[in-house]
Amino acid sequence: MRNLRSFMKEEDGMGTVEVVLIIVVLIALVALFKNSIISLAGSLLKKVTTNANKI
Repeated sequence: MRNLRSFMKEEDGMGTVEVVLIIVVLIALVALFKNSIISLAGSLLKKVTTNANKI
């Protein structure tokens, strides 16, 4: 019973699990909003190119 309690209190691997979960959530968000991200990036690049040509 003591080994089970010490295992439940141990938090050594929590950092890795948290990082993996954050990466999974970010990938899901990118997949969900892919078209919006692409159109926003295209719009920003077009503005940068237009303003760079004015200089």
